[in-house]
Amino acid sequence: MLTEADEVHISVIFTWDLPEAERLAKVWSVVAPVKIGGPATGQRGEVFVPGMYVRHGVVITSRGCPNKCWFCSVWRREGGLRELPICGGWDVQDDNLLACSEKHIRGVFVMLARQNRPIDFSGGMEADRLQEWHCVELSKLPLRSVYFAYDAPDDLEPLRHAGKMLRETEILTKVSMTCRCFVLVGFPKDTYAAAERRVWETMRAGFVPFIMCFRDKAGIIDEGWRSFGKRWKTTIGIKRGLCVEARKSLWDRKKQTRPIL
Repeated sequence: MLTEADEVHISVIFTWDLPEAERLAKVWSVVAPVKIGGPATGQRGEVFVPGMYVRHGVVITSRGCPNKCWFCSVWRREGGLRELPICGGWDVQDDNLLACSEKHIRGVFVMLARQNRPIDFSGGMEADRLQEWHCVELSKLPLRSVYFAYDAPDDLEPLRHAGKMLRETEILTKVSMTCRCFVLVGFPKDTYAAAERRVWETMRAGFVPFIMCFRDKAGIIDEGWRSFGKRWKTTIGIKRGLCVEARKSLWDRKKQTRPIL
């Protein structure tokens, strides 16, 4: 711990971490006045400052989302979409980047092209808003990961269409990157059979599933769904490894058969 500080800020992302934030506040209170904030407190995000509350390289270029998904707190906390000044970074964590204006999105792509680092879109992209020109611009970047989401039945067809566009621009065939998809499981009235079907549908659409277990208001995950998530994490890891090896083998064969000009 620092022995001196003017003020201590504790930023909390998840509501179930609030008790730990309160414990930290008590510990730090002997050093300086403490403020607890962040998404878990319902605090609206303001102008993004690189490196403040997040690791170096993370960038947020917009806040808010025009969608009103029942399980999401973003639209309740942030309100409508707000475009922010574009700062430098290589891990984009906007709430819904593709909901921004074309001018803003192109500005983000220009910024990312200057980074000379592997690019991550870990904040996720909405498949239903993905367009061909987005894919063309994405194909120009040294991508490492792009995340989508399968949270509701209506997400399936847009996810399939997104996979088709990503294949056509050869993004899905890049050995160096992974197209992932958050798959929400364990929400009220969900079943193991239905959740398993969604995982398989995600893989058939061309994405590596990333299982997200639903938490209740107390932040607790049902043990049955926790086991489901762990089991699929292992299975997906094995399948992903086999897929990557197959893609590498195919790439090596292509290089061997290329004519020398």
